[in-house]
Amino acid sequence: MTTFQRARSEEQRAVRRQAILATAAEMLTEMPVSDVSLNELSRRVGLAKSNVLKYFESREAVLLELSGTELTSWVDDLAAGLAAIPSAAPLAERSAQLVDVVVRTFSARPVLCDLISAQASVLERNISAETALAFKRSAAVGYERMIEVVTIALPEIGREGAMRFIPPASMLAGAVWTHAHPTPALLAAFAADPSLAPLRMEFEPTLREQLTTLLTGVLPR
Repeated sequence: MTTFQRARSEEQRAVRRQAILATAAEMLTEMPVSDVSLNELSRRVGLAKSNVLKYFESREAVLLELSGTELTSWVDDLAAGLAAIPSAAPLAERSAQLVDVVVRTFSARPVLCDLISAQASVLERNISAETALAFKRSAAVGYERMIEVVTIALPEIGREGAMRFIPPASMLAGAVWTHAHPTPALLAAFAADPSLAPLRMEFEPTLREQLTTLLTGVLPR
């Protein structure tokens, strides 16, 4: 736990904000989004809850900003992975590699997947219009970069095809992540009844299958 004196300058306030975000990120390596509480976050960062609320208007605002940071880093991963796809390779090969890069880079960022899974139902609630606007503007920048790198790797689908692929791909990552990480009660149910095994999802193979189907729908015929 970190203990802070009162922040008296903008630089000190920025340090406090980063400490709160870093602590929230660390908590998400230990627990799902649903278990991150403002009380525990405040305790770990070494500030009273009322002081944390001076920097972020709510728990959701903390996690939403963290989601934006994670998304930006993921786009960097995506761009690097897609840059390695040979432009002269056949369309089918490049399509498979595109899906593989998306799956691999999402799998390497479990915190982002968990945040995406909670975005619409949790993170985008209990926030002000100002916070929502800042987040969506940041997301729009990342979205444009995603379109750019996807169309470079797969120019055949064009901008329209990339726009039809990218948002559902992100939503699928969040949805599949949730189902691929069941609660202890569900794990016990699966263990108790082997016939339920077909209902159990594995993240990477399930996401790869779903994204392949999605991408097939936007490829030129």
